[in-house]
Amino acid sequence: MNWVTGIVLYVIVWWVTLFAVLPLWVTPAEPDDPGHAAGAPKRPRMLLKAAITTVVAALIWLAAYYLINSHLFSLRQP
Repeated sequence: MNWVTGIVLYVIVWWVTLFAVLPLWVTPAEPDDPGHAAGAPKRPRMLLKAAITTVVAALIWLAAYYLINSHLFSLRQP
């Protein structure tokens, strides 16, 4: 895997992981709270979710990097 492929793979893994982490710890805002939509979370905690996403995506990327470079399986002809 070259460095461009590694970066592209990490970005894709990061975005997919973000969408998996976003629903965690969501508490809806009060209905009478002015200036908020009905489904808006009370405390989004986006920095915490971004940090968790970064760590989990790095672990997934490391596992993918190991599997790709270890040649445990191959899609090419022997």
